[in-house]
Formats: sequence, C-alpha cells, structure tokens
Amino acid sequence: MTAAELKKPEKKQSIWSQKERDSSREKYGCEILIESGSIQDVSTKQAPSDAYVIKYVRDDQIHYDLSRGSKITLFDMYWDKFKGDLKSIGYGHGTIKPNLWGYQSTTTKKKKRKG
Repeated sequence: MTAAELKKPEKKQSIWSQKERDSSREKYGCEILIESGSIQDVSTKQAPSDAYVIKYVRDDQIHYDLSRGSKITLFDMYWDKFKGDLKSIGYGHGTIKPNLWGYQSTTTKKKKRKG
C-alpha cells in the first residue's frame, strides 16, 4: 500500500455549529438535513418532498444544503448567516411524504394463543 492509500479522508469542517442547528429549529422552524454536500448528495430521492436545495458561497467554494422549512423562513435563516453569498433556493428531489419522514412504526407484541 502506498502512503496516499493510507491517508485518512479529510473531515469536512462544519459551517453550522450545533448551537446554530438547534436554534434554527426554534427560531426559524427550519431543519438542515444535509450540510455542505455535493449536488449529488442533496439531489437524493430519499428525502422529504418538501425539502429545498440551498446554494451558497463560503470561502470561494460553492456549497449545497438540503433543508426543510418554508421558502421564506429558509431565506431568512440563510440570509442572516451568509448575507450576499446566498445564491439560490430551489426545490429538492425527495419523494417521501413529509408526514412520513422519520416515521418509526411501533412493534406490536404477539398475543398468546390459548389453547
């Protein structure tokens, strides 16, 4: 094996702090699903259909986020964070109904048969 193969993959530096992610839900009613992903990452069909793809520039690089919320509140949240570096907000490609996103079915216990 060469040294290039043994290198650990670079960790992406988070643009949103954990505190900002938590407060975005309370303050704006928005949820960040994928942060600073590639266009292929945010174009997934395994996301809710009400998610938006947000394109912005940070440190001279284009970043994409996949977020849920109304378009107006998403604009407010990203404008407060990035100002003029916000480039576009477009529809995501998710196919999962929003009310079923994150739904966990309850397991039912089997009833004992008498007999």
